[in-house]
Amino acid sequence: MAKRVNEIIIFVFVALFSKAIGAKPYWRTRWPIDRVSNECLTWQLAVEANNVRGWPIVPAHCLSHIEAYMTGGQYEQDVNYIVEQIESYVSELVVGEDGMDAWILDIDDTCLSNVIYYKKKKYGCEPYDPIAFKAWAMKGECPAIPGVLGLFSKLVENGFKVFLITGRDEETLAPSTIANLHDQGYIGYEKLIFRSPAYKGKSALVYKSEIRKQIMEEGYRIWGNVGDQWTDLQGDCLGNRTFKLPNPMYCVP
Repeated sequence: MAKRVNEIIIFVFVALFSKAIGAKPYWRTRWPIDRVSNECLTWQLAVEANNVRGWPIVPAHCLSHIEAYMTGGQYEQDVNYIVEQIESYVSELVVGEDGMDAWILDIDDTCLSNVIYYKKKKYGCEPYDPIAFKAWAMKGECPAIPGVLGLFSKLVENGFKVFLITGRDEETLAPSTIANLHDQGYIGYEKLIFRSPAYKGKSALVYKSEIRKQIMEEGYRIWGNVGDQWTDLQGDCLGNRTFKLPNPMYCVP
C-alpha cells in the first residue's frame, strides 16, 4: 500500500512539474541564464541587423563577449558560412566573354583582419583612434581573412574582375596596403581604389556609391558586393547582390 501511495505522489509531482515547464516558452527553459551575455548577444544581433546605427563604441560590459566571439572560433565560422553562400551564388553565374563581370570587395575586416589591432583597443570598447589605426595600417601586418582570401582566388580564377574599394587614405596608406595585400595572397585583382583627396570629408556611403557608379559607367556588371559595414552595402549601384560580413567591433557611419 505504501509503495502504491509513493507511486501516486511521484506521478502527481511529475505531472505538475511537466505542466509548469510546458507553461513557459521553450527558449526560457533550454538555455542557462547569463544576463550579461544575453544582453550583449542581443546588442550584437541588433547591430548586425542594422537596427542599431551609428554606434560609437562597444558597450563596456560586452568586452568579454566580443573578445570570445572574435577569437573563440564563432566569428571565423560565421564568415565561412557567409562565404559558402557567396560561392553557391557564384556557381550559378555565367561569366561573359567580354571581361566585364565584376565583384566588389572591401578591405578592412573583409579582405584583411584588424583583430590584432582591436585587441589593444579592447575590441571596440575604446573610441576610434585614427592616428593609432593609421600607424597600425602603415605596418602592413594585417593578416588575410582565410575564407575571403579563398573566395577572392575563386572569383579571379573564374574570370571575374575584382575591385577592391577601401576607405583608407591614398596619400599615406597606399604603399603599405598594396604590399600587405600582396604579401597575404591578394594577387590578380582588377583595381585597388583608395579614398583620394577628392573624397575627403565625404561619408563612406557617398564615397563608395560614387566609386561603384564609375565602375558601372565603364561598362562593368557588378554581380556581388562584399563588406563588413552597412555603409559598404548601401547607396547607389550596389550590384546584383550584397553580402554582409560580421563586425561587432566598430561602426563606420
